[in-house]
Amino acid sequence: MMIRSRPALLLLSAALLAPAASARDAAPAAVPVAAKESADTAAEPAVVKTLRAQGVEFMGTFETPVGLTGYAGVAGQEPLAVYVSADGQYAVVGTLVNAKGEDVSAAKLKELVQGPMGQKAWAAVEGSHWIAEGKADAPRIIYSFSDPNCPYCNHFWQAARPWVESGKVQIRQILVGVIREDSANKAAAILGAASPVDALLENERNFAKGGIKPAPTVPAEVQAKLRANEMAMLELGFQGTPGIVFKDVSGLVQLRSGMPQGKDLEAVLGPR
Repeated sequence: MMIRSRPALLLLSAALLAPAASARDAAPAAVPVAAKESADTAAEPAVVKTLRAQGVEFMGTFETPVGLTGYAGVAGQEPLAVYVSADGQYAVVGTLVNAKGEDVSAAKLKELVQGPMGQKAWAAVEGSHWIAEGKADAPRIIYSFSDPNCPYCNHFWQAARPWVESGKVQIRQILVGVIREDSANKAAAILGAASPVDALLENERNFAKGGIKPAPTVPAEVQAKLRANEMAMLELGFQGTPGIVFKDVSGLVQLRSGMPQGKDLEAVLGPR
């Protein structure tokens, strides 16, 4: 933690980083880094180059009231504020708050990082291969990366029944086959059915009894769809299922890994 001596400002940080310091804690290696520097990145401060090389992706800059330059970044799928010294040799990674306890970087992170990231994530799931369950005119659309053998996906499906059946939510299941050897075959049975949504419901309703009967083979077309869905899932940072993508009440795209718990279930599905 680093505290500034100014009476009206408090700077809370997760780390004080020199150019050669490690940024592993703040920047998971899951973020892809461009192989070549652009003209813009070539002029970046040394510490920013170091963080970028260690996995932080930067999406813009902003001014701060304490003489540091704010860099809006992302590590994994998490927005990250980095405050860089005037000489470009040091950076504070964390949250800048004022005397009222307000996060002065929140609006900029939303504008520069969360907004563009959300649009990219939404485009990715919209363009995936999904099966829609629920009314087409439901006011809330939720995408869920799901494996036919995933018990947590089934728990989410069951928990969402009141919202789907009342017409408030449409869930678009993006099938992948990653948990068991027959996951892809079950996905093939669902995707290859005369009514994929009915086959999906059969699998969910009979999940405790083993679900849908796996298809004997996985056609090449289905394999391609499952691979594309899995790549989209991994690119969004999901390491397992369910991986949930939705828009909150303000229209901001949010992601959830795993089964939403407690009050967060309503945050995902909306008012009951």
